[in-house]
Amino acid sequence: MTMAALALLALLLPGVLGNEFSVLRSPESVVFRDGKWPIPGDRIPDVAALSMGFSVEEDLSWPGLAVGNLFHRPRATVLVTVKGVDSLGLLKNGVVSYPLENAVPFSLDSVANSIHTFFSEETPVVLQLAPSEERVYMVGKANAVFEDLSVTLRQLRNRLFQDNSILSSLPLNSLSRNNDVDLLFFSELQILHDIAALLSRHKHLAKDHSPDLYSLELAGLDEIGKRYGEDSQQFKDASQILTDFLQKFADEMYDLYGGNAVVEVVTVKSFDSPLVRKTRSILQAKQNNNPGNPYNLAYTYNVNYAVVFNIILWIMLGLALAVIIISYGLWNMDPGYDSIIYRMTNQKIRMD
Repeated sequence: MTMAALALLALLLPGVLGNEFSVLRSPESVVFRDGKWPIPGDRIPDVAALSMGFSVEEDLSWPGLAVGNLFHRPRATVLVTVKGVDSLGLLKNGVVSYPLENAVPFSLDSVANSIHTFFSEETPVVLQLAPSEERVYMVGKANAVFEDLSVTLRQLRNRLFQDNSILSSLPLNSLSRNNDVDLLFFSELQILHDIAALLSRHKHLAKDHSPDLYSLELAGLDEIGKRYGEDSQQFKDASQILTDFLQKFADEMYDLYGGNAVVEVVTVKSFDSPLVRKTRSILQAKQNNNPGNPYNLAYTYNVNYAVVFNIILWIMLGLALAVIIISYGLWNMDPGYDSIIYRMTNQKIRMD
C-alpha cells in the first residue's frame, strides 16, 4: 500500500511541480544552495530583489537563497521566462534548478521601481520585453543602448532576413524559415543575440555602479508546441536549440558584466490564472470615473516627502515663535529707555 502511494505521488508531482526556476550563472556574492526546495511563482520577483540587495515587503522563508556578501551586489539581473515547457534540461555545470509551484503570472515591476528609487540619478539600464505580444519597456540608458533593437513582429521578421541574422549560422533541422510560427521562435532568439551584441558596444555601462535589469518573456516554443504537438520533431529540435542558445546567452551576459551578473530562467508549461470569485455587495458601490485608479487609492508619496515635511514644519514653528517673542518685546518696551529713536529725537528737541 505504501509503495503504491509513493508511485502515485511520483506520478502526480511532475504535474504539480513540473515547472522550474533555474539559475544559470551567478557571482560568488550571491549564493544559491543546491537543493529541491520549491519556490512559489509569485515570489520570483522577491528572489530577484533580494539577490540584488533590495528589501521586500514580506520576508522570504525560502532556503534556496543564502545570505551572500551584502557589500558586493551583482551589477545586473537577467530573467528569461520560457512558456510552453516545464523543463529544458539545463544540466551545465553550475546550473541550479528548483521546482516552481503555483506558477502564476508575475512581473519585475517592483524590482524596477526599487532601482529607479535608489539609482534615479545614474539612469540604470532597465529592459522588459515580450516579443510575441510586442510589449516593450525601456527606461534609463536602455533607450540609447537598445535604440536599434527590433521589437515589433514586422521588424523582427525583417531582421531575420538580414545578412548577419542567426538564420545564417543556426541549424534549422526540422524547422522552416517559411513558417510564421517558426519565424516567431527564431525572432526571439534573434532578440537575445542582439541584446548581447548591442550591449557589447557599450561595455562601459556594464561597469558603472547602478544595477541593470533585463526581463524577457519567450513564447515561441509554446506556439511551436501548439502547432506541431509536443511529441513532434519540430518541438524537440526547438527545445534543444533554445537550450543551447540560452546557455550561450547566459555566458555572454555574464562575461559582459565581468562575472557579476545573475542569469535566471523560468520554464513554465502554462501559467495558472488565480481564482477570482466575483461577488456583488448589498450596498451599491459608486462607479469609479477613473479607470486607471479603480480602487480610489491615494497617490504614492515621494521618497523625499518626510524630509520636505520636516523642513517646512520646523521653519514655520520657528517663524511663529520669532513673531511671538518679537511682539512680546515690543509690547513691553519702555519708549524712553529702550527706544533709540525716542532718545535721539528727544535730544534734538531740547537743543532746538
